[in-house]
Amino acid sequence: MAKRVQLLVGTNKGIFIYSSTVERKSWSLQGPFLPGWEAYSVLGATRFGTKLYAGTSHAAYGATIRVSSNGGETWEQITDSPSYKEESGFSLNRIWQLVQGPASEPETLFAGVEEAGLFVSRDSGQTWKELDGLTKHPSRPEWFPGAGGMCLHTIIMDPGNSKRMWVGISAVGVFRTLDGGLSWKPCNNGLNRIPTGQPDESVGYCVHKMVLDPENADVLYMQEHSGVFKSIDGGDSWLPIEEGLTLREGDMPFGFPIAISQTGDLFLIPLESSELRSMRDGKLLVYRMARGEHSWKPIGDVLPEEERHVSVLRDAMTVDALEPYGLYFGTTSGEVFCSLDRGENWEQLPGQLSRILTVKTMIMED
Repeated sequence: MAKRVQLLVGTNKGIFIYSSTVERKSWSLQGPFLPGWEAYSVLGATRFGTKLYAGTSHAAYGATIRVSSNGGETWEQITDSPSYKEESGFSLNRIWQLVQGPASEPETLFAGVEEAGLFVSRDSGQTWKELDGLTKHPSRPEWFPGAGGMCLHTIIMDPGNSKRMWVGISAVGVFRTLDGGLSWKPCNNGLNRIPTGQPDESVGYCVHKMVLDPENADVLYMQEHSGVFKSIDGGDSWLPIEEGLTLREGDMPFGFPIAISQTGDLFLIPLESSELRSMRDGKLLVYRMARGEHSWKPIGDVLPEEERHVSVLRDAMTVDALEPYGLYFGTTSGEVFCSLDRGENWEQLPGQLSRILTVKTMIMED
């Protein structure tokens, strides 16, 4: 049975889908689907039939989850989408992340939202329940938003332990559960706290994105507001891994996305600074730390003949599960790029989209 690769691209004006064979030499583009809607999260789920899920939001109509069973041609709005009870005092502004649950629970999905909270569905996304052990955490009164809002943007499952998972919240920090979401522990030791003015030092950390090592579920990597970090104890402590990222005086290891391949290669796209949030000197430059190495190297000048004063957002960089793997990212100016040689060389995919918020991959079988 032939396989096909799809890139699911969420923008602030709908969803676009790129398709290719496993050789990934030529790409077709479809969309926009759900035009006019922000799509901060897109998920291609294949465990219970091929379905596409999207976390959409609109200034006039609010946030909701939509699902398509026919490749995006038509979408159903989930009536019982994640929502807070009125007495909670929280508003649900966006759905930042959608992920599948453990392999042993094929119909389970999780949704991370803004204002920060975590919801679970046990019936393929038709109904949702708040995991209020997180929103009722004792530190909750001191949670503080980042520039993009107080969003739960990262959800990581331990593939070997269905009860253990991590979430990343801006600008609050990392939380870990060992009991499937009933209780949560802040895991921010070693990170650089931002000046929120709140006294609880267990929170107040601006996590931008976090990934799990594919070979060791105690090892996590993070792009944080003030640097790049690694944990080797499941998040109990963090150490900086920034060698090679500050190449000029005054440069900071600031950026949003971090991605990891199935072989353990890490990728970053550093920006000028927290204030400017644009490419250093206009160079669209990708950095890699290969498995077994201890420093970052600039390995892919994506458009060496052109300047690109753009950004790449936290969820707009990803890696597929093929061999050799494909590495992809989308920019705030709507360009999508692909590398098939570990970030050394890049191809720009067809089309100029709107502001890209998320990029995900899905492997299809025809």
